[in-house]
Amino acid sequence: MTGASQPPTIIAPDASPPRRPLPPGACDVHSHVFGPFDRFVSSAPSVYALPEATPDVHTKIRTKLGFARGVLTQAAPYGFDPSAMLNALAASAGALKAVAAADTTVSDATLAAWKLGDIVGLRFVEAHAPGGVRYPGSVGFDQFVALAPRIREHGLHAQLWAGTVQYLEWLPRLLPLGVPLVLDHMGKPDPARGVADPGFQLLLAALREARIWVKLSICRVSSAAPEYADVRPLHDALVQANPDRVLWGSDWPYVRLSPAPDAGHLLDLFDAWTGDAALRTRILVDNPARLYGFDAAAPLD
Repeated sequence: MTGASQPPTIIAPDASPPRRPLPPGACDVHSHVFGPFDRFVSSAPSVYALPEATPDVHTKIRTKLGFARGVLTQAAPYGFDPSAMLNALAASAGALKAVAAADTTVSDATLAAWKLGDIVGLRFVEAHAPGGVRYPGSVGFDQFVALAPRIREHGLHAQLWAGTVQYLEWLPRLLPLGVPLVLDHMGKPDPARGVADPGFQLLLAALREARIWVKLSICRVSSAAPEYADVRPLHDALVQANPDRVLWGSDWPYVRLSPAPDAGHLLDLFDAWTGDAALRTRILVDNPARLYGFDAAAPLD
């Protein structure tokens, strides 16, 4: 893969093991790989230094945390080229799936090839970088609307990153498209506005009706690290709304977050907040297996 001059690189953050071992088949539904940079150079301008999160490092962290499975999300600096993810998928022996990025110029042959390579969805973004512009390499919701018939045809889902303000405008337009919708980072609610926020209430209603899936990735929502107490009511409301439609994602290696969270501590918080072994297994194992189509023969430990 070729691209513009490589942005600065940094060491990917380590993680501590969670206090309680994860159940067999647990899946981290949101993480990223970068590199190796001698083979996979960023193709879009990056607003952050790129972590050395190679497939080997990713596997080490995933194993340390106790995740048998994982779902990679295309990093914006790689634009529409998922080669780095496809490399990680090929080496994972079925333990990983991935979500790519594309606009309407993507060919059906490419989508079919990606699907065969364990890419299961496409990501669309209305969350904006500082200055109010979309992150370079990301694709807006308008492209999703145009691509929806082809996404359905190829059996993919749409992964969405936006805030509750954007969802008030967009979700009524996206729900009728007949494509499974997976919302990043809890739908990006504002903890200061709380559970009563109209945009968050819209998400809760769609979740109760099983019209969306939501990732419980608290570190992108709260600035109250490391205990994230301000996001607890939002987290609990999502779980209570539909425990069969929520998932857990670490967001490792935490680009644009300094200091980087400890994924093991995030799992400890999830364990304490859910407080029920069966519910924990449903969110970590059963829900992602159903959504992402993991084969029962894929490695569980």
